[in-house]
Amino acid sequence: MQRTGFRDYLKSPQAQLLLVNSLTCGLEVCLAAGITFVPPLLLEAGVEEKFMTMVLGIGPIFGLFVVHLIGSASDRWNSKYGRRRPFIWLLCFGVMLSLIIIPYSSHLASLTGRHHAGMEVAFLVFGIVLLDSCGQLCFTPLEALLSDLFPEGEACRKAFSVYALTVGVGACIGYLIPSVDWRGSWLAQQLGGPEQCLFTLLLTIFSGCVFATFFVSEEIWTNSVHQDISLEHTGRWGSSLKVCQLWTLPYNLSRMFLAFRSACALVPRLRRFCCGVPIALQRLFVAQLCSWMGLMTFILFYTDFVGEGLYHGVPAAEPGTEARLRYDEGVRMGSLGLFLQSVISIAFSASMDYLVRTFGTRFVYVAGVSCLPVAALVICFSSNVIIVTASAAITGIPFSVLQILPYTLTSLYHHNRQVSQH
Repeated sequence: MQRTGFRDYLKSPQAQLLLVNSLTCGLEVCLAAGITFVPPLLLEAGVEEKFMTMVLGIGPIFGLFVVHLIGSASDRWNSKYGRRRPFIWLLCFGVMLSLIIIPYSSHLASLTGRHHAGMEVAFLVFGIVLLDSCGQLCFTPLEALLSDLFPEGEACRKAFSVYALTVGVGACIGYLIPSVDWRGSWLAQQLGGPEQCLFTLLLTIFSGCVFATFFVSEEIWTNSVHQDISLEHTGRWGSSLKVCQLWTLPYNLSRMFLAFRSACALVPRLRRFCCGVPIALQRLFVAQLCSWMGLMTFILFYTDFVGEGLYHGVPAAEPGTEARLRYDEGVRMGSLGLFLQSVISIAFSASMDYLVRTFGTRFVYVAGVSCLPVAALVICFSSNVIIVTASAAITGIPFSVLQILPYTLTSLYHHNRQVSQH
């Protein structure tokens, strides 16, 4: 009876929402910890800062070209596990593989028998790109799965509110884990160092979150109908289709040529569309682009800045030396600053409705985004750790504003335009 009751509870909407968002939280934990810990690892391996920026940009660029392919493929996928979960599991496997490659890149390089330093950097770069690309891409089928489970308006809004909350909680945990000194822990001594300890902890957390998705009851009855139709069609005409494939090759090539020509014809249409965007939305786009560029650059380089600029550490120094210990201490303090940033972001998001009603959407947006350059100026000209950490925490305000208010401003613009037309 208890087992049956537990199974019924797992099929309830509340349990399904928690199961899906547990993976969301686990993904954000890994990405947040990776953003914090990966730049120091690259610098310790001897990678220059200009090349480090290139490495960190490979994953987002790759995801930019692949994300729509994964979305469209998952829409048409048919399997007994549903449409979304096979893609989620595949991308999660990539994340788990990267969590193994990154801390053990030197060990993997020694197994190849080639130049140790070069192979170590190659394995490290491969693991970082795999973590960044698979982690970012996995959010697309996750959001689609959430929409499939909660398609109605009010339920969908509540589901994505929980989704946003779990992203914030995952970021807090992800930034908090690297701020802990793992050097003296029993696990670090057993695994070979603090890096191995941290990534093993991330792998354990993420594996549990992936396991939770096995209990998600994705609706697949429509897919089974399509499967029955396709199997019946294949059973009747499969042999004939195999014979006719050679005859249809020129036709398929002509279709590919027409598709390519249509894609080229979209370029001037896209240009005309961009030129037809209202000036107000163009300004909002530019503001969003510049703000996110500044904020993401700050997040990527903040821990290294604290380690080298404030604590005067050297990332390439030998482990155990004073310069290396100062750098590690600075990285942990930088992680604490990013953790406080996430806390401020969650608190500011919770009070966003009140602030918008009191001061207006435009004022809150401008004031929130203005906190980023102010905090950056304070960090540049201050050498006090407390002031710098507090300034880093303040950047949680623009982080929250950039995630919420642009969509509100866009809706407000279209609403005012419709009112003026009437």
